[in-house]
Amino acid sequence: MNDDLRTLVSYIIYCYSHNHRPNQFIIYQLSEMNHDEKHQKPKTPTITLRKFTLSDVDAFMSWAADPRVTRFQRRDPYSDPADALAYITTHILPHPWYRAICIDNTPVGSISVKPAPGEDRHRASIGYRLAYDYWGKGIATEALKLTIKAAFEELDHLERLEAIADVDNPASQRVLEKAGFKEEGILRKYVRLKGETRDMVMFSFLLSDAV
Repeated sequence: MNDDLRTLVSYIIYCYSHNHRPNQFIIYQLSEMNHDEKHQKPKTPTITLRKFTLSDVDAFMSWAADPRVTRFQRRDPYSDPADALAYITTHILPHPWYRAICIDNTPVGSISVKPAPGEDRHRASIGYRLAYDYWGKGIATEALKLTIKAAFEELDHLERLEAIADVDNPASQRVLEKAGFKEEGILRKYVRLKGETRDMVMFSFLLSDAV
């Protein structure tokens, strides 16, 4: 029971205990305040991006060990934190642009941007993963928007970000569209995933596109 509702109940009890008729306007105002509070949309948590550290291994396991998260990834879920620690050490820390998606500085996912080599350095691929408990809250979309801005500011010569999503992963496709990515088409038999060759949907975001 919130403070406004307590006040309303206390007022009604007081009135009837003293043989007073409750003021209908006061009851209406207090009940409206309680109604507004009940129907307020939950606030979207503040999302930040930062570099990983080795101490993030436990948080990393919250999504890296979850088969629901790794379903559309090449690798299988981790079962041993030591393997996750090795991955952070050998892959994430040396990576040119790999960030933790954080809420209150605690990682709940990861997002990476990998520039193409040589003459193709004007484009880069982007990938992201989010712990299952944080799906459907707009966090991945916000993280993508932050990454788009940072990537174009920090990576020289970058003109194009591209991302692929499995044809059977409409949730990831929607996230990319909400972040401003444009669907370009289906790449047939494009990725070998857990022993099966899969079709992928290609998305892109250009430097000239508005975030």
